[in-house]
Amino acid sequence: MSNTAANKAKAMKFSYGGQAVIEGVMMRGAHIAAIAVRDSNGSIVIHEQPLNATLYRGRISKTPFVRGIVGLWDALGLGTRALLWSADVALGEEEKVNFNGPLGWGTLAISLLFGIGLFFVLPTAVASGVEMVLAIKQPLLTNAVESLVRLGILIGYIWLIGRLPDVKRLFGYHGAEHKTINAYEAGAELTPEIAAKYPIEHPRCGTAFLLTVVLVSLVVFSIMGRPPLIWLILSRIALIPIIAGIAYEIIRFSATHMDNPIIRLMVKPNLALQHLTTREPDMQMLEVAISAFKCVLQAEQKSQITEEVARSNSPVGQRL
Repeated sequence: MSNTAANKAKAMKFSYGGQAVIEGVMMRGAHIAAIAVRDSNGSIVIHEQPLNATLYRGRISKTPFVRGIVGLWDALGLGTRALLWSADVALGEEEKVNFNGPLGWGTLAISLLFGIGLFFVLPTAVASGVEMVLAIKQPLLTNAVESLVRLGILIGYIWLIGRLPDVKRLFGYHGAEHKTINAYEAGAELTPEIAAKYPIEHPRCGTAFLLTVVLVSLVVFSIMGRPPLIWLILSRIALIPIIAGIAYEIIRFSATHMDNPIIRLMVKPNLALQHLTTREPDMQMLEVAISAFKCVLQAEQKSQITEEVARSNSPVGQRL
């Protein structure tokens, strides 16, 4: 096998990901993230962001359960800052903004507090109220009510914001991200016309992760029973990293075993839910997503070559 073919085969084994941003798409590899945004003049502006080597290529990235928690935390920060940067570019502001500034981290903190309150604290309080009013004596039944409330809030929230015109465009770019990665993983040429033919769903989607979190939380919380309300809420918050780590491994496993008919059946709800957070993209959206992804692929190939040269020139590499 030639070096070029070997590098391509190695790259294909990596699970590339991304997210939609304002008038654009962020794509992430092992070495960099690339954010492509169409500015107010119709041009595509691309920003490259180096990724933390310890988190994305070190031992943490290979440690089950831990890699999910750490990776998701970094992805939240990166995604929030990418959204802020894309908004500035789309509105015609100076693109050399403070990508790692306190505004980004402050926005992330507020978003996390809002998410924890809406999707964890509120369902717990509602289920406890139902338990008291109906005098439910079965903790498993109360936990099931809590999970149903959590799922209802999740679906209702996504459906509600999806009706906003700006969010509809954001969901269109989400669809462009999925189609681009699906086309790449199928070995197809990356052009808007070809990528448009590929599915709008993807098994590693963040929407699928959210649904998996709801299902995993039902199992984990059921083990904990129903302590007094204050301890119940604190335990829900404390267990979020554990639930996220388990959900991440489930998503990772299912995405790599989609050829199994049982797995394909199990992920159908995840794929169906994605229709709430994706829209069919137009050719311009696909062009932006492909631009970001090609930028990542080029940077990944250069980084892999540099690492291979460094290893071959090291004393250990020379002995081998």
